[in-house]
Amino acid sequence: MNAAVAQEIVEGDIVRIAPQGRLDTFSVPPFEQVLTEHLDAGRSRLIVDLAGVTYVSSSGLRALLSARRRARTAGGDVVLCSMAPRVREIFEMVGFISLFHVYPTPDEAIRSVREGTPPHA
Repeated sequence: MNAAVAQEIVEGDIVRIAPQGRLDTFSVPPFEQVLTEHLDAGRSRLIVDLAGVTYVSSSGLRALLSARRRARTAGGDVVLCSMAPRVREIFEMVGFISLFHVYPTPDEAIRSVREGTPPHA
């Protein structure tokens, strides 16, 4: 089943993106398209809310890493929030948990990005 991708502009260049379901070979292209559209539009502070994600494949991880590189080049970042235990386990297994700033809730992620406070894992 393909993942749907909800999105909202929180303010300025801060965007909350909330994919649903599995981020795998079949569902990553529309997710990547959403990330790319925001980055192309100059919105470089992206919050990916993973509350509705049940699985992330290597293609999903690659999409997140690519978006993070591009956002950081533009002076922003990609931060993650609301990881289910199974998804967090995947990030930990591949060592990506240390590459991304992870917050328990969207509100905490938004507050940190808005205030520019040093993020935490």
